[in-house]
Amino acid sequence: MKILAIADKESKYLWDFYEKGRLDDIDLIISCGDLDPKYLSFLVTMTSVPVLYVHGNHDTKYKKVPPEGCTCIEDTIFVYKGIRILGLGGSMRYKPGDHQYTEYKMQNRVRKLRFQLWRRRGFDILVTHAPAYQLNDGMDLPHQGFRAFLGLMEKYKPKFFLHGHVHMSYGRTYKRYDKYRETHVINAFEKCVFEFEAEDVKENLS
Repeated sequence: MKILAIADKESKYLWDFYEKGRLDDIDLIISCGDLDPKYLSFLVTMTSVPVLYVHGNHDTKYKKVPPEGCTCIEDTIFVYKGIRILGLGGSMRYKPGDHQYTEYKMQNRVRKLRFQLWRRRGFDILVTHAPAYQLNDGMDLPHQGFRAFLGLMEKYKPKFFLHGHVHMSYGRTYKRYDKYRETHVINAFEKCVFEFEAEDVKENLS
């Protein structure tokens, strides 16, 4: 299965300069947050595959203008063609506002998923907005990652962890790909395509 992961910055290649057929080989689209809801609505109209999303810390406009035709996977395990996808959006809380959480609040969200995790026998892809703690995260509080995500990877060993929030265009160099134990970690900034079944994930990223 070929998956398009997107986050933080709308791709001109997929929106402003879109050409028919560019998404023909994509089987699933996953947004890791902080994208214009109209962008997601556009993508879902250009393809026949699902567009799944979690919220970024700047996605307050989704209340009034939700991405039409797309599926929010916050706090749930969404199953598509046998692949179990867990969504936990938002960032570390650094000021009053929606989609921001303390470490304790994120841990509490994870605890509330126990029944779903038991019923689904874990999950295959973890989709978040923020990164995991000390795994491609930032030194400042707004871009600090969550320890809760490390715990999920350690216990359930998902094949992939997709996140956004730390832009590839920031002053320091953030990696597109990393690995934590058995989990392939992908920073979905702007756009990234990967094969779920690929043996060498890093070499097949595009």
